[in-house]
Amino acid sequence: MTLRPVGPEHVDGLWELVNDPETARLTGSHGTITYESAAAWYGSRAEHDDRLDLAICAAEDDSYVGEIVLNELDADNLSCNLRIALAGPRVFGRGYGTEAIRLVLDHAFATTDLHRIGLEVFDFNDRAVRVYRKIGFVEEGVRRDALLWEGRRHDSIIMSVLRPDWPVKKI
Repeated sequence: MTLRPVGPEHVDGLWELVNDPETARLTGSHGTITYESAAAWYGSRAEHDDRLDLAICAAEDDSYVGEIVLNELDADNLSCNLRIALAGPRVFGRGYGTEAIRLVLDHAFATTDLHRIGLEVFDFNDRAVRVYRKIGFVEEGVRRDALLWEGRRHDSIIMSVLRPDWPVKKI
């Protein structure tokens, strides 16, 4: 698996990702976007120095299998958010998410002064919660009834990993 800065060459993969019903459910994404807006989004990510948007690409053929993002930078408190989405069931369960998160955390803690990287995950996404815990994220709390999906309310679990908890090697 390889991580690459997202760009226009990844828009077909993003288009698949945002149109996959299971990915939409797992990320709580209610909205829809046009292909043109997806292309504009991936075409503009390099212009932002307060975030890191990376394509997750399969080792065997360099195909796009998802994205991982560090965003919502809080420079005063040396923290940010981590977001990851895979391109649907064809790539679930193959270790892409686990490897991508570990690589991004290694990079962030080795090359920046970040102290805290947080995320939120919906309570029905047991697979993701297991992965986050295995990697070293710690549950901090719950936002109750944060998502309304198909008539049911779901909690959002707040998790983070802190620099002192991460076995970082300077790059």
